[in-house]
Amino acid sequence: MSGGRSRYETTRVEQSVLDTLAGADRRGDAPRLGGMARPDGVVIVSERFWAFAGTDGTLREGKMPEPPRALARVPFVRGLIRLGLSLSPVFRGSGVARGRERWPLALALVAPLGFVFLSGLVALLAQVALTAGLVLWLLRGRTLRLHGAEHRAIAAAESDALVETWEGRARPSRFSRRCGTNFAALVLPVTLGLDALWPLGAAVYTPAVVTLVALALSMELWRAVHAAPRILGGLLLPGLALQRLTTREPALGDTRIALRAVAAVLVRESE
Repeated sequence: MSGGRSRYETTRVEQSVLDTLAGADRRGDAPRLGGMARPDGVVIVSERFWAFAGTDGTLREGKMPEPPRALARVPFVRGLIRLGLSLSPVFRGSGVARGRERWPLALALVAPLGFVFLSGLVALLAQVALTAGLVLWLLRGRTLRLHGAEHRAIAAAESDALVETWEGRARPSRFSRRCGTNFAALVLPVTLGLDALWPLGAAVYTPAVVTLVALALSMELWRAVHAAPRILGGLLLPGLALQRLTTREPALGDTRIALRAVAAVLVRESE
């Protein structure tokens, strides 16, 4: 059938996904997964592979880059490397972002360099406006529901409830302790505090340096929070509260999109 899959092909693909999910439920050995929601689909990643399931039924897959072994255990540096590698499914040549989508993100990264020429209050307002604009752009369209679906699919993998979630008999939480929203909620106060206490004079490169140091510090704090959740878990509460704004309750169709990406990663992991 032109213009899309036939009913038979769709059924066959869904059955293959269900078989993969059922196998993972039986074994209980799903790898640690992360993800990213986009307006047109969901990215799911493991340490070794990534898969993007689109709202149009398409599926793209790839291999995650490996961090340099010499730097993977170096405090502060390891966090920046991990952050950079996490963007690989989006920005690499074979990734999911279209060329025109990369310009807003590149502008958001470069723009803070110009804030050094602004007064303190104006620079702060400019940073807030830039951040708000970037968040609104990232969460456009169907992203909020797919963000909730991404969390639900990963939670289903962690609780061996993938098939039940696919069939709608289980509805794991749409909120996640490992969500990037939680990390952003940590980065903001660290950045503001570091900016206020920065001991060196202002220069063109100062905003970039402060941002990199803040990200490195936040990643170490992020590791500590997840290593000792009973002691430091309270630091995630602001981010979890923000997820009520950055996610919406997904429909079953949204969740199945995320689960297709999960299944693709599980297949690659088992090869």
